[in-house]
Amino acid sequence: MYRTQRKAPRLAALLMSVFLIGYTTFALLNTFLIPQDVVAVTEQSVGTSSAAAQNTDDASEETAGTSQEPVVTDSSYEADGVHITIETTRVGDTTVYIADIVLDDAALLKTGLAENAFGRNLTAKTSEIASVNNAILAINGDYYGFRDTGYVMRNGQLYRSTSSDDDQEDLVIYEDGTMEIIREGDVTAEELQAAGAVQIFSFGPGLVENGAVTVSEGEEVDQSMTSNPRTAIGMIEEGHYVMVVSDGRTEESEGLSLYELAQVMESLGCEVAYNLDGGGSSTMWFNGEVINNPTSGRSIKERSVSDIVYIGY
Repeated sequence: MYRTQRKAPRLAALLMSVFLIGYTTFALLNTFLIPQDVVAVTEQSVGTSSAAAQNTDDASEETAGTSQEPVVTDSSYEADGVHITIETTRVGDTTVYIADIVLDDAALLKTGLAENAFGRNLTAKTSEIASVNNAILAINGDYYGFRDTGYVMRNGQLYRSTSSDDDQEDLVIYEDGTMEIIREGDVTAEELQAAGAVQIFSFGPGLVENGAVTVSEGEEVDQSMTSNPRTAIGMIEEGHYVMVVSDGRTEESEGLSLYELAQVMESLGCEVAYNLDGGGSSTMWFNGEVINNPTSGRSIKERSVSDIVYIGY
């Protein structure tokens, strides 16, 4: 009786051991040797990652595609926030070159100095200064070096703050791309700088203010003939500008009076327009070439100047 009772617990313990060994073995096999579910999830994850990577690549290619290569013709340029169209027209007996400019960033409207420095006797051709600065479009500036006075600011740097006259009209371009004509007797160059000016030109006079012509028919720049090669810049609205150059002093192109130039700028829709240096200085350069016919003396050639206004990156 005693022996029979002892065999029963031993048998139960043996059966329990077999059960535990079997369960443990199954668990180990299921975990390490039969990972079907894990493989399936891994494959799904890899597939998802591959799809995500492909989508990322596609997005990158799409983003890269938005960096537009310049589309350039003889009379236009379009790329990366710069849209330029150039029209050649006749105004009476004069050939006029009109550059219509739309910029996404006003900082692309810049100025360049001869020899990249400020100085009375530093000059270079408009085309040379434009090339050095990798300009897309350029016109001559106000030839500040021809005078000892008058405010001069270029790309935010104030070079000269001496007023030439209380009635001297200057063109101010602010960092937001807006333009304003001021009189030097009303405000100092330092005050303009503090107000956000980045360019100040002191040739003049102003041609258009608040959309209306501001010069009279008989008004002229000192030492200037009535009909001349001319250079002007104007703003239609913030980010939308025009640069205008006219040929003159030849049989093919007589030239414009100051009043006629102002009328051209008004007709283009300018809210503000300003007269820059004219005569032999008047030059328009586009895509590596001078496109007008500058007159220096009796020859068709560029005259060296102090500075330019240009569009560039």
